[in-house]
Amino acid sequence: MLSKKKQALIRRKIRTKEKIFGTTDRPRMLFQKSNKYIYVQFLDDTKGKTLLSISTKVLKLKNSANIKAAVLLGENAGKKAISMGIKQVVFDRSGYIYHGKVRSFADAVRASGVKF
Repeated sequence: MLSKKKQALIRRKIRTKEKIFGTTDRPRMLFQKSNKYIYVQFLDDTKGKTLLSISTKVLKLKNSANIKAAVLLGENAGKKAISMGIKQVVFDRSGYIYHGKVRSFADAVRASGVKF
């Protein structure tokens, strides 16, 4: 049996997944987090392909799941996306509330030059 908090997260994920769709011109930037790491993927839903994937596991940070790690991940993800020619994305926060790690990550990506 899932807790009410986990059930609410799953409901939010399903609800946003129905509305958010990534294309070749504007891919979906998927943000996921666990207790240890933070993950980001740039997805083209029309082709079903992952264009870019990066995580704090790859960056090999000491504390890889805190707000500072989210900022570093956002900066690196933004730079790699710009170098691949991705300038606009659709932000999929996976049902997470827009504060803390999610907000600091999004601000860092915007500061790198990616629009959403």
